[in-house]
Amino acid sequence: MTFLEPQRLWLLLLVVAVVAAYVVVQRRRRQYTVRFTNLELLDQVVPYRPDVRRHVPPALFAAALGVLVAAVAQPAMPVEQPRERATIMVAVDVSLSMAANDIEPDRLAAAKESAQGFVETLPDRFNVGLVSFSSTATVVSSPTHDHQAVISSIENLRLGPGTAIGEGVFASMEAIRGFDEESAEDPPPSAIVLLSDGENTSGRDISQASAVAAEEEVPVSTIAFGSGAAMIEIDGYQVPADIDKDALQGLADDTGGHFYEAESEEELDQVYEDIGSSLGTEVVHEEIVTRFVVVAILLFLGTAVASLLWFQRMP
Repeated sequence: MTFLEPQRLWLLLLVVAVVAAYVVVQRRRRQYTVRFTNLELLDQVVPYRPDVRRHVPPALFAAALGVLVAAVAQPAMPVEQPRERATIMVAVDVSLSMAANDIEPDRLAAAKESAQGFVETLPDRFNVGLVSFSSTATVVSSPTHDHQAVISSIENLRLGPGTAIGEGVFASMEAIRGFDEESAEDPPPSAIVLLSDGENTSGRDISQASAVAAEEEVPVSTIAFGSGAAMIEIDGYQVPADIDKDALQGLADDTGGHFYEAESEEELDQVYEDIGSSLGTEVVHEEIVTRFVVVAILLFLGTAVASLLWFQRMP
């Protein structure tokens, strides 16, 4: 819980002052009682002396005041709500190693299908863009509300030599910056979802890209494709389709994103469901002033009831 107007809590000092005044008055009463030394006569004059119950109504009253002050400070609880706006860049590795078939029918085909499903699940007000990267990176689709156009672009991705993961991140960042300039007054939150087998062979280093993304507070969630136990054919030779999961995990960790391993189509479906859930909500503070007011009213009622039952008077 938090307070939207915490500076108003200084009013609690007034409640403390009231409690302090009550304590002072009670001590003076004790001193007067001690001066009246004829206790037998005191029992005849005042045969009934209230016990500790006499402090209950004042205590309830002070608690009610404290709760009311807290209500004035506008208490609020963090609540997850669907996010209305965001810019999501999907960066897809189209290097030759993505032709490996350790995921049916192959890594790239599985990535395309799952990426298309992911874009379909995003809210309509989300801006979605697409970057492909092999030895270089290309912005295939700038951020747009036209999700169907992005889905079509994903279908048209083709393989190329080399793997430039860092360039994929930089190209995604450039697309986000360009969109933010158009929405300079109130740019939406941004994120990158990068699909790759993780072995960077071209372009700028992944650490450079992660440093820039972290500085601009754009989380990069990464998905490592395949099991690593796969071969691809290049120029008539069988070549291992290696995977560098550590590099992808480091990129995600350094930017505040999430790292996933996808070794089957079923796992990919779950990955995108998780990412869509995390990107699709934001934490907002919902006021709970009414709850505090209700508690204060109940405490005031408790004060009145206790005073009437035990002392036959209103406080």
